[in-house]
Amino acid sequence: MQRAELTAYLDDYLRIAEIKDYGPQGLQIEGRAEVHKIVGMVDAQLPCVEHALSLGADMLLVHHGIFWGPSQRIAGSFGALVRAYLAADLNLYAAHLALDAHPIVGNNAELAHRLGLTVETMFAPVNGVPIGVIAAAPNGIKFDYLVARFEQNVGPTRLVQAHGPRITHRVGIISGAGAREIPLAAALGCDTFLTGETSHAEYYAAQNAGLNVIYGGHYVTETVGVQALGLHLQEKFGVAFEFVDLPTGL
Repeated sequence: MQRAELTAYLDDYLRIAEIKDYGPQGLQIEGRAEVHKIVGMVDAQLPCVEHALSLGADMLLVHHGIFWGPSQRIAGSFGALVRAYLAADLNLYAAHLALDAHPIVGNNAELAHRLGLTVETMFAPVNGVPIGVIAAAPNGIKFDYLVARFEQNVGPTRLVQAHGPRITHRVGIISGAGAREIPLAAALGCDTFLTGETSHAEYYAAQNAGLNVIYGGHYVTETVGVQALGLHLQEKFGVAFEFVDLPTGL
């Protein structure tokens, strides 16, 4: 399909223009006009470009794009990265907070779906837009079983803190670096929290709040949204999609 048609649909579906981020989102690098194959990945760095090209990609669809904060010179390692895209005529489309926040294919909605939970509401605004979800297990689920579901349907856990009830009913979910919202999740009635990573300063927040916490890794918890979005595009437009798992271990 035509790149312009595809990116216009993505911009609208993900509300790219409405969600303020840490850098420009959407089509970050314009490549060839026709898109026959999309490769999805979490990141957009040189190894990602190489994998995408080896699979015949016309577009790389990612969660973490290449623009963060103030503009930078196209020189050094950043210049090499940009030149690799331009030389390959490869499109780069990035959706960061917009993908976290999406109620259907977003990282947090998709994590809830994979765990068999029902999304009740959004919470934890960033730049005025809620990106996390609060999801319920109406009949309750053993916390150990919830951990097992994560490992079966998402990936290996990095750390599990069992400071809450044995039976889970309400789960706050924020992919990536969401541990700072543990107190908010507790205040909103969650007994369990799922996120990617933590820090030493936040380690005791879960114990103080009496919450169970599953840390799935920043990378792992943000693989699911790109996959869900890519499959949505494949089903809607018939464009080929392939996800490449290139974990950072973090």
